[in-house]
Amino acid sequence: MVNDYKKFDLFGKSLIQKIVLKPPFKFEFPVTDRACFLYVLEGEVNYQIDEEEINIPTNYSLFLNCINSGKQIQNSSSNRNCEIVIVTFYPDILKKIYERELPTLLQAPINPVSNKSSEKISNDYLILKYIEGLLFYFENPSLVNEDILILKFKEIILLLSQTQNANAIQVILSQLFSPNKYTFNQIIEANLFSQLSIEELAAQNNLSISSFKREFARLYNDTPANYIKAKKLEKAAELLLASTERITDIAFNCGFNDLANFTKSFNEKYNATPTSYRQQKKPAL
Repeated sequence: MVNDYKKFDLFGKSLIQKIVLKPPFKFEFPVTDRACFLYVLEGEVNYQIDEEEINIPTNYSLFLNCINSGKQIQNSSSNRNCEIVIVTFYPDILKKIYERELPTLLQAPINPVSNKSSEKISNDYLILKYIEGLLFYFENPSLVNEDILILKFKEIILLLSQTQNANAIQVILSQLFSPNKYTFNQIIEANLFSQLSIEELAAQNNLSISSFKREFARLYNDTPANYIKAKKLEKAAELLLASTERITDIAFNCGFNDLANFTKSFNEKYNATPTSYRQQKKPAL
């Protein structure tokens, strides 16, 4: 239930909102090409993503894109009102404000292969002070004009770019300008020889671990660990015959960070150590 609602519009769109919600509540995010920065001033909210529920307590925040459906925050267990501030990021407003050049946070990330759509941001002093500044304007709305709103919008972008979550936020924002999401297979193939864990691959696909494993089994008819390990060993076998690289370097380049583990796994698959495999299979010059 919404107890209180205030907002400031910029260029005809709701830019900054302050909402007081009384539990139990469900607050839906619209399905459209925008991203949202949500700050919890009081109480707490839960954000459901796939099968995982993320808790956002007081003074924490959540950054998410709203491209897909099923995005909502909720609270059904507390008797305490929840007060939140939402700053909304629209691609057209961003382009209008930054006519000449987008700031780094809005530019394409170096490693864009990710479907990440949300990021929890810990208690941050500078962001807290920013929110306190917004509260002043909600208490004094007559002072608000277009220039003030543009200034406050640029300020939150600058602050987010300085948090430890900046890389994740950059990935989320990049989807506003290139909303075509990478497929499950593309993400797996792009990271086959990295040292990402199963948990990190699931996060890249914006899935819980259990959902990631189910989707992987459906597409590959194998477990993630078995399939990825087999592909790494196949690549290692090719490199052993096609190059003169050191075995340690080949192991690392194929995603193994432990030479003993690589040698053991290779021996189990090919019934030979990497060294003997290279000597037996490589044609004599």
